[in-house]
Amino acid sequence: MVFKRLLGSMGVGGPAVDTVLTPGAVLPGGSLTGEVRLSGGRADFDIEHITLELVARAEAEHEGGEHEGTAAFERFNVGGGFRLAEGEHRTVPFAITLPWETPITQLHGQPLGIVLGVRTELGVAGAKDKGDLDPLAVDTLPVQEAILEAFGQLGFGFKSADLEYGRIGGTGQQLPFYQEIELTPPPQYAHQVNEIEVTFLANPGGMEVVLEADKRGGLFSGGHDALGRHHVSHEGAAHRDWNAVVGSWIGQLLDAHTARTAHGGIHGSHAHKDEHGHHGHDSHHGGGHRSGPGTGTVVAAGAAGLAVGVVGGVVAAEAVDEIGDFFEGDDEEDSGDDEA
Repeated sequence: MVFKRLLGSMGVGGPAVDTVLTPGAVLPGGSLTGEVRLSGGRADFDIEHITLELVARAEAEHEGGEHEGTAAFERFNVGGGFRLAEGEHRTVPFAITLPWETPITQLHGQPLGIVLGVRTELGVAGAKDKGDLDPLAVDTLPVQEAILEAFGQLGFGFKSADLEYGRIGGTGQQLPFYQEIELTPPPQYAHQVNEIEVTFLANPGGMEVVLEADKRGGLFSGGHDALGRHHVSHEGAAHRDWNAVVGSWIGQLLDAHTARTAHGGIHGSHAHKDEHGHHGHDSHHGGGHRSGPGTGTVVAAGAAGLAVGVVGGVVAAEAVDEIGDFFEGDDEEDSGDDEA
C-alpha cells in the first residue's frame, strides 16, 4: 500500500515522495530495506532530510476507559542535503535496523491484528510533510515462535493481540508500549484461568517473557492476576524442550495462585502499577515447580494451530479492517493537509 503525495507545504507543483519497502516480513532486531523515490516538482527544491518513522496503533488506559491512538517509536534519517531539480527523479535506498522489541504482526503468515507502519517525512526548506505511510509486517523470532508453538501444543488457542501504552515495572523494556498476546486455556486449565497473556521483550542477548494469568475467582475469593517473568536466550531455541519449559511456567503461575490464596497474598507473584496505571511485573520463582500436562492431554496444534484460530475467526477480518482504516484514515487526513 503506497501513497504518492505532493508536499503539502509547497502546494501544487511540489515534489512527490513514494516509499517502497522490500517485500516480505522482517524480524525484530532485523534489517528493513527499501527505497524512497522522489519526483521533482515544477521548480528546484532543497531536500534537507528524508526521515523514516516507525509508528504503531496502541491503546492507553485512563480513568475514563481506553483510548486508541498512534505512537511513534523510532526515527531514522536516511538521506537529504541535496537539491532535487525540477522534474528530476531520484531514488534513495535505505537499510535500517528495527528495535528488538518491535511487536510481531503475524504468526505463520496470518495477521494478529497488530498495526505497524513506516511513515516517510520529507523536509524541504524548513517545512515538513508526512509523505508516505506504508504497512510493516513483522514475523516471529525463532525463540518467540518456539514458545508460541509450545503453548499451541499444550492446547492453548489464540484469542487476540494488542499494544498497550505504558511500562512493565522491573523489566528492561525500551519502547513506550508493550505487546500482549492473549491465549485461551485448554479444558484442563479452564476452571483455574480465563486466559494467559504473553509479552515478549527481546534484546540482543535474549528475551524476557512476561506471563500474566487472569484468574477465576473462587466461592469466597475474587479473581486476580498471577504474574511471572522468565529469561530465555536466542541461542539453542531449536534444541530445547519448550513443551516442558512452558508447562513449567504455567505450573508456576497456578502454584502462585494457590500459595497466594492459602497465605493471604504473602507468597506468590506481585504486581505494581507504573505511572500510567498499568501493571508492573515482579517474578517469583520460589517453591515447587509443577510439571506440565501429560502426553495424553497435549493437543498437537502448535503455533500453526494458533494461527488457524486467527485466520478462521472474526479476529482475522477485524485485523484487515483495522489495518485498512489506519492507513486509509491517515491518507485522508494528510490529503486534507495537502489542500490547506
